[in-house]
Order: sequence, then C-alpha cells, then structure tokens
Amino acid sequence: MSTPAYRWLPRAASLLVCLLFWQLAASHRWNLWLVTFANVPTPGAVVEAALGLLDSGKLAQHLGASLTRVFEGYVAAVVVGVGLGIAIGRSKWAEDLLLPPLEVIRPIPAVAWIPLAILMFASSELSMVFITFTGALFPILLNTVHGVEGVDPRLIASARSLGAGRTAILWEVIVPGAAPSIITGLAIGMGTSWFCLVTAEMISGQFGIGYYTWESYTIQNYADIVVGMLLIGVLGMGSSWLVKRLGAVFTPWHRPRGKA
Repeated sequence: MSTPAYRWLPRAASLLVCLLFWQLAASHRWNLWLVTFANVPTPGAVVEAALGLLDSGKLAQHLGASLTRVFEGYVAAVVVGVGLGIAIGRSKWAEDLLLPPLEVIRPIPAVAWIPLAILMFASSELSMVFITFTGALFPILLNTVHGVEGVDPRLIASARSLGAGRTAILWEVIVPGAAPSIITGLAIGMGTSWFCLVTAEMISGQFGIGYYTWESYTIQNYADIVVGMLLIGVLGMGSSWLVKRLGAVFTPWHRPRGKA
C-alpha cells in the first residue's frame, strides 16, 4: 500500500529541518557544549564532493564492489539464519544444542572479527563477505525463532487432526505463520549488513563504499566522509525497503495494524 500524499509533507519537512540545522551548524561552526561543528562540511561541500566522485568514474566500481559483498553475505545469512531459526524454534534439542554458542557469539561486534577473519579465509574478499554475513545473521535468526515460536499451537493441532504430516505442517502452517516475523528480520538484517560494510572494507585496499569512506577519513577529506556515509545510509534504507515490499507481496494474508 502506497503512502498517502498528506503523509509525505511532515516527512519532507523533517528532512528539510535537518538539512537547515546542518547548514547553519556547519557554516557558523557552532560549538554546542559536547558537540562541535567546526570541522563538519556544509551540505554544499558534500554535494560538490559527491559530484567530484561521480566525475572521477570510480563510483560504479565502489558501488559494484560493495553491492556484491553485501549481497553474498546477506544471501548466506538468509539461508543459515532462517534454517537455524526454524530448527531452534521447532526443536528443544536444537535449541539446547545450538542457541548457547550462538548467544555467546552474537554480542561480538563486527570490528572484533577482522583479525580472525583475515586468519580464517584465504582472500580478503571472503573475509569481507564473512563480516557482512555476521552482521545480517543474528537479526534474521532471532526474528525467525520468535516467529516460529509465536505460531498458534491450535493451528498446528488443527493441521494434525486433518492428517497433515511434519513436512506439510512446516511448509503450510509454521512458515506462513512465522513469515511476518521472518520478513522483519530480513529487513533488519539487510540494514545491519550495510552497517558492517565499513568495518568489512577496512580489510580491502581497492574499492567499496566503506573503503572509500575509511580512506577519506585517513586523508582527512571530510566532505567525502559524509558522501560515503550518506551513500551507505541511502543504500541500506533502499534495500531494507525493498525487502519489506517483497515481503508484503509474498505475505498477502498479513496486513500490519494501522496507526492512529
């Protein structure tokens, strides 16, 4: 369902207010107690840097490298996260065996995986894919477990009473019932995969939006840093939105409650 036209007005206004604050704070070099804008580039400087990146011809290379890494890590996380989530949600044995080590690993930040990833994988490319994989895995896994455990037991009992076997119950009751929660996890996982991209591409020495952002920081090109940040933000937001839209197409029986 598309957003009504009147809903776009406050959304656009909120963005304009943020841009106005950014422009005033950066141009006047505000010093707001703990936060200073003395070295923050203005929106105009960021636009100029973005145009420079576009003219350099490197944008396509950076985007291609980052999209490939995020896509490969995300797809692997979907397969592993949904598979493990269904197993843990349906089986006490799997929960007791698999959940404790996963819960120990889950709080480890992506940056802490860099040294081990370099040692574990033969190429830096696989190391970066692994780090984006870890970023997406746990939101997908936990939301899948939550969705599977939240399926109404009466639906399962009804299916059994009608003669459905384990496989039929899984694909016709459990998966459809857990699908809204799984899709939420997929959208969050996509966002966290992009979130981990800068960390992953610290390993890289050539191309990628995260690498471009980190390189800009090391050579103190402040406007380019913001360009990289905004690119990651827009790509993360857009890909998460796409996952949600595809999820809505594949779950027509589920409609979120309207907001007052």
